Amino acid sequence: MPDTHRSLGGGSIKVGVIADQTGPLSVMGLANANVARMVIGDLNAKGGLLGRHVELCLEDSATNDQAAAARAAKLIQHDRVDVVFGGIYSSTRQAIKQPVVVEGRTLYIYPEQYEGQESDPLLFCTGPVPAQQVDPFVPWLMRTTGAKRFFLPSADYIWPRVMNQRVREVVTAHGGSIVGEEYFPLDHADYRAVVERIASTRADVVFNMTVPPGLAPFFEQLYDSGFSRRGGQLVCTYFDENVLGMLPAAHTDGLYSCLDYYQTVDDPFSRKLLAQYDALYPGHAKFTGGSACSGLYRGLRMWAAAVTEAGSLDQTAVIAALDHARIAEGPGGPAAMVPGQHHARMHMYIAQARAGRFEIVEPLGAIDPHERLVAAPSLAL
Repeated sequence: MPDTHRSLGGGSIKVGVIADQTGPLSVMGLANANVARMVIGDLNAKGGLLGRHVELCLEDSATNDQAAAARAAKLIQHDRVDVVFGGIYSSTRQAIKQPVVVEGRTLYIYPEQYEGQESDPLLFCTGPVPAQQVDPFVPWLMRTTGAKRFFLPSADYIWPRVMNQRVREVVTAHGGSIVGEEYFPLDHADYRAVVERIASTRADVVFNMTVPPGLAPFFEQLYDSGFSRRGGQLVCTYFDENVLGMLPAAHTDGLYSCLDYYQTVDDPFSRKLLAQYDALYPGHAKFTGGSACSGLYRGLRMWAAAVTEAGSLDQTAVIAALDHARIAEGPGGPAAMVPGQHHARMHMYIAQARAGRFEIVEPLGAIDPHERLVAAPSLAL
């Protein structure tokens, strides 16, 4: 078993971050890399942690799960980092988890909104889960728009399949129905047949679960079919400003999303944080919610608070402190780990795309993740 006590001496504290800086998710991964640099820079400007410099070990996973696994193994075996952050696709999380958690017995913090159900003593999740997205959002949508008939076009991997189960449960519990549920490779490009089925089933809502690179052709073909012009509702819970920037504004106009942060959140700290990021990293890779930026910021700050409380890098002590970590200020509002669940309570928002930007239409307040309790570890950490 690898030595998990990597930095108990007096050298730098090493933080591993894996980000999709190239490939189809590069705009998101570049933003994640920027967030890591910003937060760790802030920590070091204030003396680091435990009086020690915090070193960022940043790796490019290239929107490729095999690359993510290889980069994760390097961080554990060569760089001997104290913690690993990163991953957007759920399949990437699973690829990172194997060398970091299963083999490396090292703390891993996953920052992206996802399907829930992770439950491991060494894994914490700092993005929203279905209880914070699907459960409040779908009933609101049905009440607000009168929609009843949902079609679920989806990429074929774990996140859409598990999320769609929850969507089906909530829609049917509120008197609606699922009129179609279809799965495609992530890089699928010809959606003409499914767009025809969306029309023939008279779907009120397209609950999109396709992802880049297949996302753009699907939205183009759905727009060309006149779905929105006929009064259809377009929904995608992960959509944020980075994803909006990938597509023509006309293709997303009216789309509803549900996340923990949008750039139009108006509390003083969120405005200050966005101004800091924009000043440091002007350009197309924006600080957003669905691209894991908010979850990464939250995770880094909670981990730093846990290290400070533990007074050392002893992994068992850090995990015990992280289990109840909280931040009084963060993107979208304060957040706190729910003890025992390894997931966070956070503020959530429903927003609608208008002319290429999101407008918040319903602040939902702080919502618990309602994930199952994590079992106590069976092996020493």
